[in-house]
Amino acid sequence: MDPAPVAVHVATKMGAIVGGQTSCKSPEILAFEAHLPADVSIISVHSLHGPGIDPQNQPLVLIQHRAPDAALRKVEAVLACLRSKFVYLSAREHDRITADTQAVTHAAFLSMGKAWHANKQYPWELSRYVGGIENVKTNVMLRIYSQKWHVYAGLAILNPEARGQVAQYARSVTELYKLMLEGDLEGLTRRIHAARDVVFGPEARGAGRAGADGAGSGSGQETEQETGQEDQEHIAPPPPPPPPLIEPDLLTSFSLGVPSPDSPPEPNSHLSLLAMVDCWAALGIVPYDHMLCSTPLFRLRLGVTEHLFRNAPLLAETLRTAVHDKRYRSDDLEFTFAARGWAECVTLGHFETWEKRFVHTQSFFEPRFADAKVVGDRMMKRVQESMDARAAEAEAAALRPKRKLDSMEGAEA
Repeated sequence: MDPAPVAVHVATKMGAIVGGQTSCKSPEILAFEAHLPADVSIISVHSLHGPGIDPQNQPLVLIQHRAPDAALRKVEAVLACLRSKFVYLSAREHDRITADTQAVTHAAFLSMGKAWHANKQYPWELSRYVGGIENVKTNVMLRIYSQKWHVYAGLAILNPEARGQVAQYARSVTELYKLMLEGDLEGLTRRIHAARDVVFGPEARGAGRAGADGAGSGSGQETEQETGQEDQEHIAPPPPPPPPLIEPDLLTSFSLGVPSPDSPPEPNSHLSLLAMVDCWAALGIVPYDHMLCSTPLFRLRLGVTEHLFRNAPLLAETLRTAVHDKRYRSDDLEFTFAARGWAECVTLGHFETWEKRFVHTQSFFEPRFADAKVVGDRMMKRVQESMDARAAEAEAAALRPKRKLDSMEGAEA
C-alpha cells in the first residue's frame, strides 16, 4: 500500500485533508502516517456497500484519525451528497466491526460457490436449491463471485481482526460436519441450541423445542420449574419477539430457478448457516450489535440465519435433515473442503492462491451473472426498504413514551 501514500505526498498541499476508501484501515493508516507530512489531516472513509447499491441511507464510516473538527466538518459537507448515514469510528473499531460483519459472511458464500462448482452444479437448476432461504444463498453467492477477486481477498487477508474469524468458521463447519457423519443428532442439537441461545437469546427457543430437537432442554427447564412455580403469578409476560429482519415473503420472491408449484421447498441441512451461528457464539459475537455498520449482504445473511434459528420447527427439521438425509452429504463435504481452503489462504496470506481459487469458480458461474444482477438488485432494494420501514417503526415507538410523558406533565401544569 506504500506507493499510493508516497504518490500523494508529492502532490499534497500544506494543510490538506487526505483519506482512503480501503476496506482495511490499519495498514492504510500506518502507510499515511509513515509518508504524509505532519500538517496534513488524515480522515479516512469507507462506504459499507458495493458499487451497485444506492448509497442513500447506507452506512458511511468516517475515521477522524489525525485532524481537527473543522476538517471533519469539511469532509462531511463534501460527502453529504451521497445521503449516507455517517458512522464515526476509530481505525481499529472499523476493522473489528468489518471483520464481524463481512469476513465470515464472505467466507460462507465463497465456500458455497466452491462446493457447487466442485460438484458441477448450478443450484438454481436443482429443485432442492430453489425457493425460500435457497434463493438468498444463490443470489448472494453469484453477486460475490461477479465482483473483483481482490475486494474480498484484501478484506480477509489484510484485516488483522479477520484471520481468526475465518479460521473459526472453518473449524465450526468441520466440527459440525463430523457430528453429522457420526449420526449424532443429540450432540449436534445440543451444540446448535447452545449457540442459538448465545446469539439470539433464550427467547428464540419458541414452540416445538421438545421432541427430536429437545436435546438442549436439560437443566434450564428444570431450574425454571423449581424456582418459578411459586412466583408465577408475579412474573411479567415476556416481551414480544422483535420483527424479523427479512419478511418471509421476500425469501420466496427472488429466484433464478423455477420452483415447482406441486412440491414445497425441500428441507436442507443448512450447514453454512448452522456453522455461522456456531462461529459467532464461539467468538462471542452478537451480530445485532453492529447493525448500524452492517452491509446489505450482512443483513441478508443475518436475516436468513435469523429466519432459521427463530423458527423452532424449521430448525429441528434442518438438524434431522443434516444427520439423516444423505442427499446433501456430498455438497456438505465439498463445502467443508472449501471453507478450510479459504481459511488456509487467509492464515498464510496467499493472495495468489486466493485469486486462482476465486477466478476458477468465477468462470464457472459467469454465464448467469447478468441475470443474477437483475434479481439481486431487486432483492437488495426490497431488503433496504424493509430495513428502513423497521427503523421508522422503532423510532416512532421510542417517541411514544416521551409524548405520553409530555402530555401528562402538561395536564399536571
